[in-house]
Amino acid sequence: RQPLSSCVVGERLCSTEEATAGSGTYTRHGFIFSSLAGCLERKNEDNELPVVSVVRDSESQLLPNVGAVVTCKVCSINSRFAKVHILYVGSTPLKSTFRGTIRKEDIRATEKDKVEVYKSFRPSDIVLAKVISLGDAQSNYLLSTAENELGVVVARSEAGVQMVPISWCEMQCPRTHTKEFRKVARVQPQFLQT
Repeated sequence: RQPLSSCVVGERLCSTEEATAGSGTYTRHGFIFSSLAGCLERKNEDNELPVVSVVRDSESQLLPNVGAVVTCKVCSINSRFAKVHILYVGSTPLKSTFRGTIRKEDIRATEKDKVEVYKSFRPSDIVLAKVISLGDAQSNYLLSTAENELGVVVARSEAGVQMVPISWCEMQCPRTHTKEFRKVARVQPQFLQT
């Protein structure tokens, strides 16, 4: 397997007589074309035509996969769900923003029927969540904060000060000492951004 060069979507790579189309390619009119932008690879099999495939650049390949822990920012909330923008997968920042939804029933693992979205998140909160499905036609990822380690990690009070968690469901403003409800994450050290 030798990486050759980078190519763009729709680029003609070679004829089907010279090679077999692999992943990231398609054939048309006797030629192999790239179906995505990335690096061209040619892999030789024994006594057969080489297989030509295109692999994405590793940095552009990063997508929130099911089971991944993501860091997101709450954009809006209503009584049924919170809309978020996914900013990081693990500790890697994403180049483009992905939209996600945390449904009311995916906020907590217990007492799901008593969960109130506005007592769990507020717009501009930074939340750790887990991807549970790749969502629907609007390309929204469905996220969950049901585990203890997931939930709000950074929140600002109405006074604009970063709040301190005081329990699993409350944060407090250090300036005004006002308490606000949140679904607080029990943050594990590896997720703390320095």
